[in-house]
Amino acid sequence: MVSNPNKLTIHEAHELLKTKQLSSVELTKACLERIRQVEPQVKAIVTVTEELALKQAEQADKLLAAGKASPLTGIPALIKDNMCTRGVKTTCSSKMLENFVPPYDATVIEKLNENGMVMVGKANMDEFAMGSSTENSALFTTHNPWDLSRVPGGSSGGSAAAVAAGEALYALGSDTGGSIRQPAGFCSVSGLKPTYGRVSRYGLVAFASSLDQIGPLTRDVTDCALVMNAIAGYDSRDSTSAPQSVPDYTKCLTGDIKGLRLGVPKEYFVTGMQPEVSSAINAAIKTLEGLGAKLEEVSLPSTKYALAVYYIIAPSEASANLARYDGVKYGFSYQQGSTMWENMEKTRQFGFGPEVKRRIMLGTYALSAGYYDAYYVKAQKVRTLIRREFDAVFEKFDALVTPTSPTLPFKIGEKAADPVSMYLSDVCTLPINIAGVPAMSIPAGFVNNLPVGMQLIAKPFAEETILKIAHAYEQAAGWVGRRKPEI
Repeated sequence: MVSNPNKLTIHEAHELLKTKQLSSVELTKACLERIRQVEPQVKAIVTVTEELALKQAEQADKLLAAGKASPLTGIPALIKDNMCTRGVKTTCSSKMLENFVPPYDATVIEKLNENGMVMVGKANMDEFAMGSSTENSALFTTHNPWDLSRVPGGSSGGSAAAVAAGEALYALGSDTGGSIRQPAGFCSVSGLKPTYGRVSRYGLVAFASSLDQIGPLTRDVTDCALVMNAIAGYDSRDSTSAPQSVPDYTKCLTGDIKGLRLGVPKEYFVTGMQPEVSSAINAAIKTLEGLGAKLEEVSLPSTKYALAVYYIIAPSEASANLARYDGVKYGFSYQQGSTMWENMEKTRQFGFGPEVKRRIMLGTYALSAGYYDAYYVKAQKVRTLIRREFDAVFEKFDALVTPTSPTLPFKIGEKAADPVSMYLSDVCTLPINIAGVPAMSIPAGFVNNLPVGMQLIAKPFAEETILKIAHAYEQAAGWVGRRKPEI
């Protein structure tokens, strides 16, 4: 029996499974035991699917014995709780969907099942993916495994914290304005937001449909590439899915980035950025230079408008998407009112948490008569400017390098009463969703034992470039596995 198999990477576990030094059942039991040990402190998981996981693990062992295994066969995974899983609750960490059981699987779940996934549970998140700390979950707050008094980031905080704590070997998250990358940075794991349209959104509970994208959270860059191989690709059920062939992402992991041109956008080193974060990123940039990459400062002047643009477009789309939760069709339904209209009003009053209601009101206001042109239309025009600036920069550079977050993981409750301060947590990640380009956060060191993340950004459908740079940096810097969370 391998000691602590729950701490393996996907590719390490796959080799042990292939050579029969480890079985999927043993690996799954190790993750389930780890969940029992640390969940009381970390609180990363909404639903543990032990019975299903062990059944899937037994099936995976049969596939492995028959030589029909993919690199993900028999590997325990966690799924963010806004992706539909047939027969397993999908709550979006909201009272509105507390008991909702989908009758179908999201496309990404179908694809992972085809690859022999073992699903150990559904991960906690900010309610309907609206938040940057997982404090907005209506169920409970997730804690950062590196320091239990701090947030793991959000909205995919449960996914990132669980991977860091060894509760699963990888997880899926969704990213609307940084919700994969920011928690990846805060928890010292790798998190990739693919190009908009690269991964199907069918079965993802919508927050902001023009911004949402599903991606992996893993222990290292190789694992990110393996998960992307499984989940990327065209899906006719998603009207925004891109009809592009999917490369083998592992083939770009050569370690060689000599001659690559990397831009460092000065606007991402924002006022108020903690100096320790800036120092860590500058040290990471020097490592990239040492690997032969050519780095140069660059300007993306419209970046300063991205926060305002995002908080008009995203709430506007949320206002429309969340209109379906009216207590009539599914989900929580208030039934004690004297009229249908009162029941509908009370359903939304009691079913949604404060942050979701705040964003619905912001969006409804921006879309209302008299304000639509002043806010929503103007935001879409600035969105076009931001996208064009990225397009222009990528004519000269292969990728961009920035901090993932301007701060270290902050204390639970520190920003809860100040929504604007919380929104600023995503200032480095929001522009990427607005432009629809791919980006990734990878571990870039520690300050006082707290993780720092570095973000890599590339042109549309250039995930291979990001993974190549990330892998080369990871091998040179050696942060992965150097330290372990204390829990």
